[in-house]
Amino acid sequence: MKVLKFGGTSVGSAQCMKDVAKLICDGNPKIVVLSAMAGTTNTLVEISDYLYKKNTDGARETIGTLERKYIRVIDELYSTDEYKQKALDVVKGCFDHIRSFTKDLFTLFEEKVILAQGELMSTAMVHNYLLEQGVKSVMIPALDYMRTDKNSEPDTQFIKTKLTALLQENPDADIYITQGYICRNAYGEIDNLQRGGSDYSASLIGAAINAEEIQIWTDIDGMHNNDPRFVENTKPVRYLQFEEAAELAYFGAKILHPTCVLPAKLNNIPVRLLNTMQPDAPGTLIYNNPESTDGEIKAVAAKENITAIKIKSGRMLLAYGFLRKVFEIFESYQTSIDMVTTSEVGVSLTIDNTKHLQEILDDLRKFGTVTVDEDMVIICVVGDLEWNHVGFESAAVQAMKDIPVRMISYGGSNYNISFLVRRQDKVKALQSLSRYLFENK
Repeated sequence: MKVLKFGGTSVGSAQCMKDVAKLICDGNPKIVVLSAMAGTTNTLVEISDYLYKKNTDGARETIGTLERKYIRVIDELYSTDEYKQKALDVVKGCFDHIRSFTKDLFTLFEEKVILAQGELMSTAMVHNYLLEQGVKSVMIPALDYMRTDKNSEPDTQFIKTKLTALLQENPDADIYITQGYICRNAYGEIDNLQRGGSDYSASLIGAAINAEEIQIWTDIDGMHNNDPRFVENTKPVRYLQFEEAAELAYFGAKILHPTCVLPAKLNNIPVRLLNTMQPDAPGTLIYNNPESTDGEIKAVAAKENITAIKIKSGRMLLAYGFLRKVFEIFESYQTSIDMVTTSEVGVSLTIDNTKHLQEILDDLRKFGTVTVDEDMVIICVVGDLEWNHVGFESAAVQAMKDIPVRMISYGGSNYNISFLVRRQDKVKALQSLSRYLFENK
């Protein structure tokens, strides 16, 4: 069985939902994971922000605007009063539930309940549309099987056991509809898998049932070899290793959530990235295929809002334990590090989370002189870059010859070379790399 995940733009209107229904109804049973309608989660975050600030009038007005949008989509989606009313009942119930939080104390728990409503509504709408079309559609609520443990990590054994039981209860279904993104935590409370978590949901589901394939459907024809917003004539990458896809997702390729790759990789399940607007396009296949082409640069991605920190200390020379002390500071503030370079007298590194930046800097100054460069960008060149494949690093460096580079990281992985540049040099860097690595190949 295959697992198909459709993002918010793929279910962003009545016509989009009808198009998705045509795509999934091919006579083969499958699990379909749906995100909230495009823009819904952002609006629910806005509503939550009003409630945190005790602005109930702003919250109610925004709730009403969003509800009217859903009613219009329902009116366009169904051809019978019966199923139109079923969908309206679910949607009105969700919005009434959201309104109930305008009366009491609002906390993070209530926000997570509100954020869950988008997926609950989109899945109900598509499920009822399929039933109206005569399709044997079965809803398998994510809140009944998707759970995280006390460390906020997916409880994979619980997911596998509960999901398998739910599927066995309805063995004759054509389509199983479920929600992405939402889950329960170890205490039974409604929670979520963070932004982009619908990709993660699909991968966890695929791993739980040992799926034939996981398909991620968006509005883009696969993962491109550069950012098409800034670079002309980009092309979809047809094949990627799991490690290459993970690097690209982490360093800025928006089509795929970084966490999605790991469950599929661990269970050796192919992941295919496809375009709902061009369903016949081949997209991108992510799979560790031993027959794939070796020694090739596949793509370039960029990660913004990076802060670089340099710690310079004469005491570092030949002093063991220095790096451990530095890294322990970041660990104590739960701040991950992206890039690291070292010399005899200093270390430079980058972070993308500046929540505790001032505290980190105060602690680092105990060990040496600290300088900070903000508003930086990591440019990541990804491919099969093992050191014995001669010339790749020099080609990437040559492409960057006219651009000031703050840091270079190479050798930490067999799959990427990373450059740290100023934000104002990002587009120039992406375009230059595209010319040198792809157009002049």
